[in-house]
Amino acid sequence: MAEGKMELSIALSDNERTRPIIDGIVQPQGMRLHTTVVHPSEMFWRQLKYADFDVSEMSVSSLLIAASKGDYTWAAIPVFTFRMFFHTRILVRADRGIKSPQDLRGKRVAVPEYQQTSAIWSRGILQHEFGVAARDVEWFMERTPDMSHGGSTGFTPPEGVRLNRIPPTTNIGEMLVKGELDATLLYLTNTNLVDRSSIDITREPHIQYLFPDPIAEGQRFYGKTGVYPINHTLVVRRELLEKHPWIALNLYSAFLNAKNDVTRRARAAMAPWLEVGALGDQAEKGFNADPLAYGVKAARPVLETVAQYLQEQGLTDRRVGLEEVFAKTTLDV
Repeated sequence: MAEGKMELSIALSDNERTRPIIDGIVQPQGMRLHTTVVHPSEMFWRQLKYADFDVSEMSVSSLLIAASKGDYTWAAIPVFTFRMFFHTRILVRADRGIKSPQDLRGKRVAVPEYQQTSAIWSRGILQHEFGVAARDVEWFMERTPDMSHGGSTGFTPPEGVRLNRIPPTTNIGEMLVKGELDATLLYLTNTNLVDRSSIDITREPHIQYLFPDPIAEGQRFYGKTGVYPINHTLVVRRELLEKHPWIALNLYSAFLNAKNDVTRRARAAMAPWLEVGALGDQAEKGFNADPLAYGVKAARPVLETVAQYLQEQGLTDRRVGLEEVFAKTTLDV
């Protein structure tokens, strides 16, 4: 304790909504945060295997998988630091006749890690929107058991799924360029202790997005479902929270203030264009609707969807309830 404040270690990825916390512009009451900026791939591995930090971002899928097996090391705070329409980032080789999602059937498709949240979302959307099930594809996974999130949650390939391990001597990028793979659900080249690919395959003329206009596909999916996929939530050691339950809402309030500060500044920067109508009604509606909303209440449909996908894909034996993983005091926000 320093100056009456609780000292906590925290790991965060660097984005516009976490930057006010990282820079210390916004601080939670009663706490002094010692921040480490870490790539999510490495952060989740370190937390799941070693519990290195008191507070961190966490993979939603790994959190739910762990809870389904009775591991409640981490309690979630409904702060959602990263969202994306992950299925719009699927990359394919242009010479394999893959013109639509349905053409992925029978193809060799890579993924950094089978259980990572982005892969859960992409497979769930491929199944529900385009009729392509996980068992229709031959999978290739880059991360090794000792350097994966699943290595700490007891991952085994679901029944009926063909899953190959990519040898440590190569990686997704090299195999795509050589033609040993047909597609990848996600491609990560950020430097960290877990991911191995480094080639900038977007410069390869024979590699392209499955959806030629990713923005349009994301808008289509959101317009139809109202779901903006959540990848990361915030977690705190449950044993720490049991001793100091006030931590949960103090952290939530700080991260909410940080997000609202970013939104206010973005809106202020766009104010002249909004006032003259240069950005149209959609920009104004976007600010008011807040697709990035924090809180269990606002995010419940999205979180329940990923819990459903996890069960459907055989990675949990039941649909994990949000009440199991989120701190009790945050369920009403």
